Amino acid sequence: MTYPVASEALQARYVRRDGVPVAVLRVGENGEAAVVEAEVFPQSGGPPARPGPYTFANAREAEAFVTDAVEALIYLGCDVSDA
Repeated sequence: MTYPVASEALQARYVRRDGVPVAVLRVGENGEAAVVEAEVFPQSGGPPARPGPYTFANAREAEAFVTDAVEALIYLGCDVSDA
């Protein structure tokens, strides 16, 4: 199965908890749709999981998805930055 991959990130959020990387969320466009790509880092180490990508009709919908995810991660005690 082929997934639509973003050609260029419009926005990226880096998630850490206690200084340890937890996830990276990126919003991009692939020409026809907006795409959210994620990397989730396991606590045990090793390569990150890459669930998705998640496809949306436009960048606004994709950014709303990321905003909701970020708010949940902050509630759970994570620090989020865009760098």
